[in-house]
Amino acid sequence: MQRAGGILLHPTSLPNSWPIGDLGEQAFGFVDFLHKAGQSVWQVLPLGPTGYGHSPYNTLSAFAGNAALIDLQQLVACHDLDQAQFEATVNDGHEIDFNQAHKLKHNLLKTAAQNFFQHRRPGRFENFLSFCRENTDWLDDFCLFMALKDTFNGQQWSDWPDSLRQRQRDVLAEWRNNLVEQCELYKYQQYVFYQQWDLLKSYANRKGIRIFGDIPIFVAYDSADVWANQQLFQLDAEGRLISVAGVPPDYFSRTGQRWGNPLYSWDDHLAEDFHWWTRRFTHQLRQCDMIRIDHFRGFQACWSIPANETTAVNGHWEEVPGRKLLEKLQTLNLPMSIIAEDLGVITPDVEQLRDDFGLPGMKILQFAFDSGPDNPYLPENHTANSVVYTGTHDNDTTLGWWRGLSKKQKDPIRDYLGNRSPEMPWDLIELAMASRANLCVIPCQDILGLDNSARFNTPGRATGNWQWQLSRDMLTDDLARRVRKLTETYHRCRSNAR
Repeated sequence: MQRAGGILLHPTSLPNSWPIGDLGEQAFGFVDFLHKAGQSVWQVLPLGPTGYGHSPYNTLSAFAGNAALIDLQQLVACHDLDQAQFEATVNDGHEIDFNQAHKLKHNLLKTAAQNFFQHRRPGRFENFLSFCRENTDWLDDFCLFMALKDTFNGQQWSDWPDSLRQRQRDVLAEWRNNLVEQCELYKYQQYVFYQQWDLLKSYANRKGIRIFGDIPIFVAYDSADVWANQQLFQLDAEGRLISVAGVPPDYFSRTGQRWGNPLYSWDDHLAEDFHWWTRRFTHQLRQCDMIRIDHFRGFQACWSIPANETTAVNGHWEEVPGRKLLEKLQTLNLPMSIIAEDLGVITPDVEQLRDDFGLPGMKILQFAFDSGPDNPYLPENHTANSVVYTGTHDNDTTLGWWRGLSKKQKDPIRDYLGNRSPEMPWDLIELAMASRANLCVIPCQDILGLDNSARFNTPGRATGNWQWQLSRDMLTDDLARRVRKLTETYHRCRSNAR
């Protein structure tokens, strides 16, 4: 990586008159803001269709895009919708309403799809057919999965009739025929999502902005991926979970964390020469310029918890052929712009795996000040081949973090900064900019100086996350100039972002 700066903002948080951000005018405006601010990276979270809790790390597909992010105005421009068919809702710009957004957009996208298939306009309809052919390896199963979920009132696939759960070929064919219109609707949504995403990404790239995406190591049990590829996961003959993922008890939790994601059947992945994984990485690296592997330590070993356990206490470490997978990825004609999320308790063998493949790790400044001079998150201990953050989407905002510290906790930070009255979050932002780490990424909430009311996610809390949203007046020219000045001072303003 070259020395550069970037901002973390998920597209759902973009300002909008709808109750959720999208890939429309405000997304292009955010690229313009990044350009003005001298940034060259836009980091986003996973872009898939979210399930319960609306977490981008718990999606219904590892390949599909989130239809709630589709910009309806672009559908007006290409005559799939008429402006008179809808009026945007008024949103206060501070909190996302996922349920309302999904309901409104689903109905309008259904209308748009009906118009699209009725008129079959030359050029665009052929592009749709090409998209379907090029993505058939995941698209057909995903669309049938979604149509079946609608049919069975949102039930997870493990509660469907046995013939569907076990994917009996003749039964699948019958349902595909019966649900052809519903499947076409979901194919249309995916076509439109990726059409709009490609336009946005191309615009960003022309402005010198790289898109930094995210690939969770695990997938959701209630997903098209698991339903369609049951042999690749640790499931019994009925498709029920045998073991689930998590992390063991530690300083932060005496019962550990039981995430509930199905673990992979790695012998079967080896037997197919990692075909599913190579498709997944190929897809993600076409969608983004660089990606973060969430929970990278899971490529060395996973904490395996029996599915009937309610906590993570009674688990065991299960080794994973991550080295062989990464070696396989190296043989593909892919840009291997991969960052390892190596936070938490990381063992030497995980660090060795990361370093053997030259993958940058992550440094979080909010973690830097509680364990003396050997703390790996202190700036003097950073390496150039790493990405530094003030905090991530899982942390409190820096201002919220600072205000939550006791005087005893604040004193060593004041001493380190040489400032008894630090200006938070800007002093921590400047410390990140000054780091040896080649890439510095700042959450958008921090450059805005927001408190904990703007926190994006609190790990372990099932609801109330992912809801913060920008208002239109926040990203000012003055703010862009302030960010750019720091970026230039610490030699992070690349020539193609000038």
